[in-house]
Amino acid sequence: MSVKREEGAWSPYVAGALAGLLVIGSAFGTTKLMGKTAYLNTAAPLVRASAMVEREFLPERVENNAASREEKVAADWQLMLVCGIFVGALLGAVTSGSFEWEVVPPMWAHQFGRSVLKRGVWAFAGGTVAMFGVRLADGCPIGYGLSGVTQLSVSGIAAMVCFFVGGAMVADFVYGKGGRHE
Repeated sequence: MSVKREEGAWSPYVAGALAGLLVIGSAFGTTKLMGKTAYLNTAAPLVRASAMVEREFLPERVENNAASREEKVAADWQLMLVCGIFVGALLGAVTSGSFEWEVVPPMWAHQFGRSVLKRGVWAFAGGTVAMFGVRLADGCPIGYGLSGVTQLSVSGIAAMVCFFVGGAMVADFVYGKGGRHE
């Protein structure tokens, strides 16, 4: 199976291998430094960051909210990971020459039109549903899946299979058959 990519773009195999090394390194590093394994996670740092902002601007609300009081509020390695994902993605896109400003992605525009408001509403709704699920599950499922797969955990592998199958079903439902639209 060959992967078609633009000239200058990163190989998905190299990027995947580097992501795998990051997962292994984070599990090894946190075990050695903290005495326990901390999984790659992008949801909890975002919750902590919002708690940091809330604590700065609405301290009385934080004191009246048990969940906010108990949440570890710090700019830790996981928050730096989230910042690094953004910076790394931006640098990768710029250095490969594939960076583009897209308010409405072509695939979405082909299926649903070019309305920025409609795209924004659906993106916000999707993010809200995803974050609700993350909080309900008490963590980021992709982080659990990636970390579990690297440890050859049966539950981690099962989780990743379910994520991919579920994602494929939702993509088929939203976009229909026919693959990418340019």
